[in-house]
Amino acid sequence: MKKNKDTGCFSKDASAHDGYNPQKTCHIGTWEQLFNGIQDPVLVVRPDGIIIEANDATLQAARKTRNEVVGQGICKIVHGGRWPHIKCPLEEFLKTCTPKVEETRLPGLFGEYSFTISPVKEMDGKIDRIMLIARELTRDEIRKVDSIRTAKLAAIGELAAGVAHEVNNPVTGIINFAQILLDNYKFDPVGINIVQKIIKEGNRIASITHNLISFARADSGERKPVNPVEIVKESLALVQHQLQKDGIMVVTEFPKNDSFIVADFRQLQQVLLNLISNSRYALNARYSGFDSRKIIEISCLEKQVGGHPVYWIIVKDYGTGLPQSILERLFEPFFTTKPSGEGTGLGLSISYGIIKDHGGDLHVNSIMEKYTEMIIELPAGI
Repeated sequence: MKKNKDTGCFSKDASAHDGYNPQKTCHIGTWEQLFNGIQDPVLVVRPDGIIIEANDATLQAARKTRNEVVGQGICKIVHGGRWPHIKCPLEEFLKTCTPKVEETRLPGLFGEYSFTISPVKEMDGKIDRIMLIARELTRDEIRKVDSIRTAKLAAIGELAAGVAHEVNNPVTGIINFAQILLDNYKFDPVGINIVQKIIKEGNRIASITHNLISFARADSGERKPVNPVEIVKESLALVQHQLQKDGIMVVTEFPKNDSFIVADFRQLQQVLLNLISNSRYALNARYSGFDSRKIIEISCLEKQVGGHPVYWIIVKDYGTGLPQSILERLFEPFFTTKPSGEGTGLGLSISYGIIKDHGGDLHVNSIMEKYTEMIIELPAGI
């Protein structure tokens, strides 16, 4: 074997094998150098989701060292972790060892990524390793993904509204008949308590069906030029006592100059009250008593997106945060992260529908045990 001084390549000595066509093999670097030279995040994992290798781009995206990544579960690194009662869809899919392209997010980054999942077969046909290659989605691709989500939500909303209409009539009958029993018949204290519970639970069902119908067909109130800052201030005035009681401090940041958008004041106030309520719940869940970190930050700003002026209202808390794996489901009707009996899973669905009906968008960024940030994006100007 001789090295060519000009090319730096190795070739077999032709004189040793008369008539042999020399094969040239160039030294192009080690496997590790090639792996780390890839600009996109790349991970090699086992089917059970444990990371066995990660390139430098992954470490930069996750803002961790190699020792902090290798040996960890894929959900912890890619999604920032999860709650015990919620399965990670990425981990569940890896168990199937099937090629796929999956849209997801990397913790600490604003934006969405497409993961190409490629199982690696051994000589015996077994799959012990799976390669994941991440690529940041373009703005057009994000719009396409968002339009698909919106269409799915619209279909779910229409189905839910149809069911709500069918349930609404018999529930109204149950409430009315129970009220007749209470008004016209004598019961002992136990009987009165039972009938009152029937009315109470009937009204609860009626409230849910009303919210479902509102989610599917948002009432179009009067829309006129409004200052979003005034909506924020009036919303905070309504919950100020409640927040102070919980020891929650609100920090606001408003632009110096007034800006206006065309909107329904009441509907946007409904959205803000829901987001503030969710932040309050998350802060109280993480900090049971008084804590200086119980803070809700609300900021308003006007900026350019795609050459068009948009107005952002951002509600950010430093509570429990959310697993990345469930962020795409947050706006689905009946999906809730709260324990059974503490939420219907309709608040964010209705809020999402209201913002979409205003020609805007509602985004969420969150990392477990760090923060949750809800961004209302609306067309600016009048």
